[in-house]
Amino acid sequence: MNKKIVMLCSECFSTTVIYNAVNKQFPVERVITETPMRGMALAKRRMKKLGWFRVGGQVLFSVLIVPLLRRTSAGRMKQIFSHYRFDESIIPAAEKTALNSVNEEACIRLLQELDPDLVIVNGTRIISRKVLESSRAVFINMHTGITPKYRGVHGGYWAIANNDADNCGVTIHLVDKGIDTGGILYQGIIPVTPADNYFTYPYLQFGEGIPLMLKAVEDALNNRLQVRDSLTKESALWSHPTIWQYLYTRLFKGKG
Repeated sequence: MNKKIVMLCSECFSTTVIYNAVNKQFPVERVITETPMRGMALAKRRMKKLGWFRVGGQVLFSVLIVPLLRRTSAGRMKQIFSHYRFDESIIPAAEKTALNSVNEEACIRLLQELDPDLVIVNGTRIISRKVLESSRAVFINMHTGITPKYRGVHGGYWAIANNDADNCGVTIHLVDKGIDTGGILYQGIIPVTPADNYFTYPYLQFGEGIPLMLKAVEDALNNRLQVRDSLTKESALWSHPTIWQYLYTRLFKGKG
């Protein structure tokens, strides 16, 4: 099989473990990374969409609650890492190309030069139609949520917060110009325990999602991708929780 795989992603834990899992079975030609938006630039962008009050609550949640959850979840994280055996080996620098954004012209030129058959997307901003249409490749993504009901971010947390454990999981899907609206290739539910919380859900989703990603990659390289029905027909777009949303859910529902 002489087909090319390229990754289009951000620099993060999930990119590393997805790369290592895929590269063991199907060599990855290149890893194209973008610089994520951070700080005031990200806050201003969110405020335009959500308003200052909601974004302020999200910032307080990130500053006050997330570090606490990280510390108190250390034991559970050891169990998760032991179970899934994530490979955190560093991606070789020679196989990486860093860009400011996946939507810049340099990315289009690079994709056209590499001419991949498959592009694995992970952790990037929304990819423009221009980029998607610049390549003949199939674009696929691992989404940490069951789509279309839990599009956006933190799908695992929101499912549990909504007492919807049957839709707490991960989706492998085709990438289109929408937000997590592409055709569904595989979905799986994660094994949540009472020891899990906002901080641990994504790692369970990575662990359950990587084998599904490998199936989708194999399907794509063998021209047998099949779009499947979702576990749910409902559709909603979710954002980061605010500190008051989290505290309400924690105190009155016992979910966190």
